Amino acid sequence: MVDVIGAAELLGHQNDAEMLAVRLAHAQRLGNMGWAEWHLHTGETIWSEQVYVIFGRDPAEGPIALPDLAEHVEPGDVATLDRLLWSVVQSDEPVQAEFRIRRGVGSSDLRDLRVVLEPLAGPGGTIGMHGVIQDITGRRRAERMVSESRRQLLEARERAAEDRHVMLALREAILPEPDGCLDLPQTRIAVRYVPAEKTANLGGDWFEAAPAPDGRQLLAIGDVSGHGLPAISRMAQLRHALVGLAMTGQAANRLLDWLNQLVLHQLKDTTATAIIGHFDPQTRVFAWGQAGNLAPILVRDGVASQLPQPRGVLLGAASGSPYELATTRLHPGDLLLMFTDGLVERRTRDIDVGLDLAMTAARKVDCQDLEESLDRLLADIGGPNPEDDACLLAVGVLGAE
Repeated sequence: MVDVIGAAELLGHQNDAEMLAVRLAHAQRLGNMGWAEWHLHTGETIWSEQVYVIFGRDPAEGPIALPDLAEHVEPGDVATLDRLLWSVVQSDEPVQAEFRIRRGVGSSDLRDLRVVLEPLAGPGGTIGMHGVIQDITGRRRAERMVSESRRQLLEARERAAEDRHVMLALREAILPEPDGCLDLPQTRIAVRYVPAEKTANLGGDWFEAAPAPDGRQLLAIGDVSGHGLPAISRMAQLRHALVGLAMTGQAANRLLDWLNQLVLHQLKDTTATAIIGHFDPQTRVFAWGQAGNLAPILVRDGVASQLPQPRGVLLGAASGSPYELATTRLHPGDLLLMFTDGLVERRTRDIDVGLDLAMTAARKVDCQDLEESLDRLLADIGGPNPEDDACLLAVGVLGAE
């Protein structure tokens, strides 16, 4: 009976040992790691099964002896292996290092290894070393990919910043903003260009505020379709054409007719919106036409509303469509606000909400101090548009009848 019990206990211990070995092997596979021993005096080398997998070596060939190990290490990392081996025989503590090996003779399969070694002590000092070898290729590749992605992202940000600087400098050269308000008798005029927050969305918004030959003031805003340098280039052509055509003294609707022909025949695959008007400082009459642009906002006696819009289609949309001329006589205390759609349109809200915000903010504008008032207006409606640039032109009438 005792013999039977002893045999059962022995079998149980064998089963436990086998289960432990199976679990240990499974853990080594999951961690892609194994253990190894090298005995310096006898030259004996012992590898666990997973080390053969890591080195891509047939177990029938046996483990790699310590003197031959350098032949399997990437040449640039041999010095690291040498330092590791020197350190382990000089130290009583575990040492570690990372180096690369070529998996198999003549293979291009480069693997990253992390090796932790500690000395095997014997009579008279260190007689060998044993430790853990782990394949960390996947981890290092992921880290290199993340590092490369970060590098590319930084380069992209630097290029975007440089592109933005170039485009803003080009816009400023093409579209210089007047220094402060444009003073006319009993009238103040101020303009703003508000660039998009995103570099790629800098586009073709423009304005013009300049004296006409007959004493009136040419006031215009517009937006050329597209973004980036092509849109800025087309914007420059359109604006410069308007400045030249305005010297004829023709009415605003006639100028729109000519600009429409220019876009149709010279700026292929392009459309643009615009408002062009002439303001007479003597009569305070604003005579204007529009091509697909949102109507100006008029603030009078604390009430803000959009002006009735004369007929007009997008520039470049159709040939032969007449543009109507509308006239509005401004009163002392009035504020006239012309703007492109980037001022009120946002991807995150309906355009009517943006218009309501603009009209509410416009009621707070002080005609005596247009510059600071326009800054407050822009803040009240949500600041710069991330997706689109915008132009804003304000006319404030002072004095009495």
